[in-house]
Amino acid sequence: MKKDILSSIENIEIYPIISLLIFVIFFVGMFIWVIRVDKKYIDHMKEMPLDDETPKNSPYEKV
Repeated sequence: MKKDILSSIENIEIYPIISLLIFVIFFVGMFIWVIRVDKKYIDHMKEMPLDDETPKNSPYEKV
């Protein structure tokens, strides 16, 4: 039944290609962000759950 419904949809073969492109673009974008992100930002975020208070003059206070 599913096969009949899916085969009756016009241009259905484009959806897997679009899904794969979205998946690849997202992970390539995340990879580029991870490579280019400031290491101080990563250290700040890594320590954040352990801090009781954040300093008032932190440059990442609003992030």
